[in-house]
Order: sequence, then C-alpha cells, then structure tokens
Amino acid sequence: MRFAVVAVGLPVTALVIWAVVRSPLGGRVVAAPRLDRWHTRTTPLLGGVGIFAGFAAGLGACLAIGAAPASKELLGIVGGCTILFLAGLADDVFSLGPISKLAAQVLAACSVLVGGLSLQMVGNDVVADVIAVAWLVGMTNAFNLLDNMDGLAATLAAIAASFFAIDAVTSHPSHSSLAIALALAVACAAFLPFNLRPRGTAAVFMGDSGSQVLGFTLAALGLASSWKVAGTTVATFVLPILVLAVPILDTTLVTIVRLLDGRPIYRGGRDHTSHRLVYHGLSEKRAVILLAVVSVALGTTSLAYEVLGNGWLTLIGVLLTFALLVQFGSLLADVDRQPDHAPPRERSLLHTFVANPRRLIESLVDFALVSASFLAAYYIRLQGSGTTYDRHIFLVSAPVVLFARYAAFIPFGLYRGVWRYAGARDAAAVIAAVVTSELVAYGFLASTVDWGDFPRSIFVIDAIICTVLIGASRFWERAAFRALGSLLGRAERRRTLIVGAGRAGRSLLRELRETPGEIVVGFVDDDARLRGRRLQGVPVLGGAHEIERILDSARPGTVLVTIPDAPRERLDLVVEGCAQAEVPCRFVRRETNLDPRVVLGAARE
Repeated sequence: MRFAVVAVGLPVTALVIWAVVRSPLGGRVVAAPRLDRWHTRTTPLLGGVGIFAGFAAGLGACLAIGAAPASKELLGIVGGCTILFLAGLADDVFSLGPISKLAAQVLAACSVLVGGLSLQMVGNDVVADVIAVAWLVGMTNAFNLLDNMDGLAATLAAIAASFFAIDAVTSHPSHSSLAIALALAVACAAFLPFNLRPRGTAAVFMGDSGSQVLGFTLAALGLASSWKVAGTTVATFVLPILVLAVPILDTTLVTIVRLLDGRPIYRGGRDHTSHRLVYHGLSEKRAVILLAVVSVALGTTSLAYEVLGNGWLTLIGVLLTFALLVQFGSLLADVDRQPDHAPPRERSLLHTFVANPRRLIESLVDFALVSASFLAAYYIRLQGSGTTYDRHIFLVSAPVVLFARYAAFIPFGLYRGVWRYAGARDAAAVIAAVVTSELVAYGFLASTVDWGDFPRSIFVIDAIICTVLIGASRFWERAAFRALGSLLGRAERRRTLIVGAGRAGRSLLRELRETPGEIVVGFVDDDARLRGRRLQGVPVLGGAHEIERILDSARPGTVLVTIPDAPRERLDLVVEGCAQAEVPCRFVRRETNLDPRVVLGAARE
C-alpha cells in the first residue's frame, strides 16, 4: 500500500497543466493547424510539462517514504527522462532539428547504460549496449510519432505502464520498476481529461516534452523488467514487444510507407495507424478505443505466457499474434487516404478487422508455412532428435525468424493481393524476401544467443524450404488460373488495357475481374513513380507516349480510357495509337451528379 503515494501525481499534473495553459507562455507555444497535421484548431503545446511534473512528484513520493530505493539504475532512468524532457521542451518552444533531437535521445540512452541497466540476455556487451540504445531511441521516437490523435499516446502509455507494473509485482519483482510504472500511469491518467474530451477537441497537447518522456520511460521499463534477466525464454523475450506492440506497429508502418513514397520519416503526416482507421470508417474516438483494446489484449497475452511457463504454447501463441498483427498492418497499409472534406463512414470495430479476408488468409497461411519450414529444417538436420538445449534454441529462434519474415514480406510486395499474373519479377521478390529475412534473423540471433552445439546449417535448409513453400503459395493461383483459362478456351476471353491507374482505373479493374471472360493485361499511366509497379497484381506498362510499344507487347483486344478529362495531346496519343494498331478504344465516363428525373425520363422513352 506504500506505493499509493504515487497518487500525488494526479493533482500535480492537473494543476501544472491548468497553470501552464493559462500562462503567457501557454498562449505562445502552440500547435497551429497544418496540412500534414490532424488537428484543426490552434492548441497549446505544453501538456508535457504537467506529465513530467506529475511523474516526478509520484516517483519522488515513493523515494521519500522508502517504497522504492534510490538505486543507480533508477537514477539513470530519471536522468534520461530529464534530458529528454528538457530537449523536448526546447523543441516545442524553438523547434530543434532532427540531428539535435537524435543527439539528445542518444545521450539519454547513455544515461541509462551508465546507471548499470543493460540486456543481460545478450552475451556480447558491445552488442547488448547497441541493442539497448537502439531500443531506447526507437521507442522514444515511436511514441513521438504516435502522438498524432487526441488521447492516443497517453492512453497507450498508461496501458503499457500498467502492464509493466503488474510484471514488476508478479514475474519480475522490482520496487523501482513498480514505482516508475505507477508514477507514469498516474501522470498519463491525469493528462487525459485535458486531451481526450468527450464533447470537444483537446484543450492541450503533450508536445515532444511529453511524448518523448513516455516512450523513453516505457522502453527503460522493458530493459529493467524481462530483458534484464539473463535466462532467455520466448515469454521473457517478447513481453516488452507485445506490451508495446501498437506503437511498434505504427512506427513500422509509417516508416515503410514513407520510405516507399520517398518522404522523410521524421516529417509529420496523416498516414498513421489511427488516421487509417478513421479513413476506414471509424470515428476518432473509436479508433483510439480500438487501438487501446488491441494493446490491452496483447499485454494480457504477454503476462499469460509468463504465468503459464509452457515454451511450445508460448511459441504458437506468439507466432499467431505476429501473423494477426501483420494482417492488421497490411490491411491498414492498403487504406487510401481520403480528402479532408470527405466525411468518415461509421463502421463497426469487427467490420474493420474482417474487411480484407484474403489478406488475413494469406498471413495465416504464411504463419503455417514459415513455422512448418523451420520445424522441418530442424528435424531434417537433427534427424528428429536433438538435446534439450537444441530445443530451447529452436523455441527462442522461431519467433525471431517469423518476425523477420513478415518484416521482409511487406516491403518486398508479398502482400500485394492478387498473384494470378505473377511473373519472374515476383519470383525474384519471393527469393529476396526469404533470403533477406533469413540473414536478418540469423544475424540477430548470432549476436544475442549462445548457440552452443546448435547447427547453423538449419538456417540454410530453412531458407531453401521456405522459398519453395512461399513461392508455391503465391504461384498456385497463377497456375490454377491458367489451367482454368485453358479449359475455358483462350479465344473466349477479352484482353483489356486500362489507360489511367487512378481510382477510376482501379475501380474498373475490380469490376472487370468479376466479369466472366475479361482479363486486364495492364495499365497505362504517365506517373513515373508507378512505372514498373503492380497495382492489385496488374503491371503499369508505361506512359501514353509509349502506347504503340505497349499495344504491340500486350496485344489487348480493347483499350478503355478512364481519364477523359486528361490533356488533349495525351489522349490523342492513345487514340491515334489504337487506330494504327486497329484496337478498339473506348472512353469510360462515370457521372454521379445526374438528376434522377432526367435519367428516369430517358429510361421511359
């Protein structure tokens, strides 16, 4: 009951925020609406001052009554938090550059290492310190990116801190970790009424001075809990990852999307997980609730694995969890961002998850194939035997291999959706994704795990088997589609080329795929960024100036133009090219603003 003193953080946080918002500084340090930001009105940006004050008050009360010892590790974490609070406050007031912010984050991480906190489960001290710094800096930036919608960062931070507090009482007893986790959770709870208001927008934002402190503190708690334990188990390894899975997923998704789009990762945008849920039809508050529910579910499973203590059960559960998270992330990655004036469509939370059953099936099939491949490699190499330590290494390695597979499959395009037109480039993508993920998994495990006599050749065998299985799972659709086409007769199928790869063109593609006897052989589009890419499995063959070459190579039976409002010279190239190749050319115009009386009157005539 001594830890109840952390409740002092509630009034301290509330009073400091109230005072700061009404001060002259609170009126000057504000976040103004911008095209790359979600909020629509100017809002004070110093809520992090209240969060840090409440966190310090709650933790200081625990130290004052002796509920937690003022250990070197605890002081190292507090020192790092203080560095990031001051750097974040300077950024909120003066807008620091990315290099200055990164330097402050690395300095804060070094404060934790100087305090004696490190990854005991990694044998090599240098590698352990590098991983620890990367983890601390990565999670600091993850929460900085996550602070993109009212109430989101504080809600997920409070949930994660609560789970670390439970872990500090049950699986990895630590008074220091318990005091830090409770103080952080209380400060976040006191901040939420100012930031997540049922009948209005936020009265204050936490700014970098708050978001960086949240991410850094939670990352330090991950180091201070299970990763501080020398004995590595699957449950020990994944506990911090599952507790912080939502910010990790959001950061991974944003990083991949922005790199593919050629945009700086650190620059703001409206492409986060929470935004995509709104584009998918949820309200803002429902999006926050959904992500909170996901976070609670993942945190609960992580604690359950610790309590059960069954390695095989934990492995299966973790692999399934990773598969579902990849399904969730890839589903959101496909959501088109809507214009600002488009009203959100309300959908149920369940509908959001099951909106893309194909992607769910693909990720679950991959889970089964990747797991079967690694298990088969283990049994082939060890002839079904192996020591107890070999089985231990296998259980530790399996989730790492699966995570590396999913992390590589997404950027290499293995979840693009339709594979019936897959070719040599897609086969190369499968091989590259499997080999890259195998190397990443092996490199990570080699630097963190004591192999003993565990045979490394298992990873070579696994790469070969996995390439065959994943390739077969992707190309069976093409083989089946071609076999069916042979049975039906090629002459009965019309080959169509679509000019325009925008929304109208992609919509027409989906419509033609549901039409018997139709096959879309490609897109024509002048956007240089789309050249050579596949949209829903169909290649973009080139621009309008290449129409003669495209018609000669693709041999379409008809050309459908979905951009009738394009420049006249661009359309002339298409029309003249089709005329010379004697290919029918038709324009597709979809009008949605016609007067019903005109349409019905014409139908009666």
